[in-house]
Amino acid sequence: MTQNTIGKVAQRAGVGVETVRFYERRGLVPQPARPANGFRIYPDDVIDRIRFIRHAKVMGFTLAEIHDLLSLRVAPRSNCTTIRQRVDEKLTQVEAKIAGLKKIKRQLQRLVTSCDTRTPTDDCPVLEALQ
Repeated sequence: MTQNTIGKVAQRAGVGVETVRFYERRGLVPQPARPANGFRIYPDDVIDRIRFIRHAKVMGFTLAEIHDLLSLRVAPRSNCTTIRQRVDEKLTQVEAKIAGLKKIKRQLQRLVTSCDTRTPTDDCPVLEALQ
């Protein structure tokens, strides 16, 4: 059996040691007791938990939302309906962000189109539009 010190956990999970410590402080990863030799040994499932956190972050979940998902994962009365609601909420937020980014994209495209690169900067329509 591998002795999962914090360095080995971080390496196997693809994060830095400080990330593991940060997740511990945020209550996302349980901190093992410190034995007499001073080196905490983490169970193997901590690596999967950190990978779960990383993947959920990529999907746009905040650390608070991830904490909620992790809590639901072990809650005896929770089911997939509760998880689905959280994912539906995140999807709605992502769709709103996409709509906002599309609006910004259209505005930037109009600015690029209005720009004549030969115009002196004191008459630049882009700078005027941003003012």
